[in-house]
Amino acid sequence: MSMNTTTTAAGTAWYDLALCAQTGPGFFFPEPGSSLRDAKRLCGACEGRVACLEYALANDERFGVWGGLSEAERLALRPRR
Repeated sequence: MSMNTTTTAAGTAWYDLALCAQTGPGFFFPEPGSSLRDAKRLCGACEGRVACLEYALANDERFGVWGGLSEAERLALRPRR
């Protein structure tokens, strides 16, 4: 997974234990139109899921599966301005 390098190490400590760290990035950043089901299933079993989602929302990650949610699902969580 691509990590924003401006985030502190403490802010990404969850990544060391995350299941995605043991899986290739193509799994979480599939080609357009590909199924996200397997990536979401793996996220559902991950201890770092909540921290991962918080990271993605805080850093405006627009691509891939983060915290078990797709781009569209994360966009729906963002407050309307």
